[in-house]
Amino acid sequence: MKAAIYTKRSSGKVLEVVDMAAPTPKPGEVLIKVRAASVNPLDWRLKSHRPGVDVAGEVTSVGSRVTRFKPGDAVFGLGKGAFAEYAAARESRLAKKPESISFEDAASLPIAGLTALQGLRDRGKLEPGQKVLINGAAGGVGTFAVQIAKALGAEVTGVCSTRNVEMVRSLGADFVVDYTQQDFAQGRQLYDLILDNAASRSLSDFRRVLVPGGRCVLAGAPKQWGPIFSRTFETLARSLILRQKFVFFIALPRSKDLEELATLVQTGKMHPVIDRQYPLNEAATAIAYVEEGHARGKVVIIAGQGNSLN
Repeated sequence: MKAAIYTKRSSGKVLEVVDMAAPTPKPGEVLIKVRAASVNPLDWRLKSHRPGVDVAGEVTSVGSRVTRFKPGDAVFGLGKGAFAEYAAARESRLAKKPESISFEDAASLPIAGLTALQGLRDRGKLEPGQKVLINGAAGGVGTFAVQIAKALGAEVTGVCSTRNVEMVRSLGADFVVDYTQQDFAQGRQLYDLILDNAASRSLSDFRRVLVPGGRCVLAGAPKQWGPIFSRTFETLARSLILRQKFVFFIALPRSKDLEELATLVQTGKMHPVIDRQYPLNEAATAIAYVEEGHARGKVVIIAGQGNSLN
């Protein structure tokens, strides 16, 4: 099979597409014939040997302890080395793909969709009628978060750049803040919940626009948080972190939540925003594009139809 791997060069790690043997599923895993995968920050920040987590495709074989899936099932979820023609994945990290959802749309859902859903519902404890601010509303997590927050009955304000204002509004945002023209931290509007996907503002900026008892969920673990957190630790750690106003959060791979994301898409309450699609042999270009930080929604990698095991 063909697979994208990071190889060491004198200039550093380089992503190349090479021929290699397909993985053999472990007892609790399935082997997936990859139809589509999508790019996440982990794919360039960690530079693990085999990048790619989000995956959608068809089960070709199953491990001895697998009970939920069989060969031929269309699935999506979190796998290992998904930028390839075949990828292994744990049974517990997958859900069946509904026929009405394309492989491309399904592949865009897992990491970003789970982050938005769990960040708002579980960590943010969002309730109907509350006001939520989504910082980074045009990105992979943000485009899902705007739609999920609306589905949960919230009043949604999205923060994005000028070129994305209309797109974020079309996703259902009640208000859109163009950060090149306005500073939400200097406004009078207060929010019950902030979901930050951009790591572009300090904790004190978020504190300024939270209602008493409000909460700020900081999704993922971007490198920028290091200096942001260290600058404010002395003055904010005891008064804010310990009171749980700020929650640092990484999504959990739950199959039930994957099923809920699929239901949201099936019922028309949410639709994936896919900026670009790349063939597998252009995986490095896809990752570089997302790394620039200007992608709208998700970027998808297509593995192709004629996958070969060797």
